[in-house]
Amino acid sequence: MKPTIEVTVSPTGEILIDSVGFKGADCEKATRYLEESLGVAGPKQKKPEYHQRGRTALTQRLGP
Repeated sequence: MKPTIEVTVSPTGEILIDSVGFKGADCEKATRYLEESLGVAGPKQKKPEYHQRGRTALTQRLGP
C-alpha cells in the first residue's frame, strides 16, 4: 500500500489527520507540517503500524 495522508474536516470544523501505510514514526514526520499549518492539537492515537519498523537496506562491501 502506498503511504497516504487523509485529512477529514467535520461540519463542526474539527480536523482529523490520518496517515495510512506508514510504519514507525514516519507517520508523525509526514503529518507534522499539516498539524502545524492547520493548528491541529489534540490526542494522537497510534495504530499498530506505529510499532513496526520500516525497511532499511543495508549493504556491506568486502575486499579491496
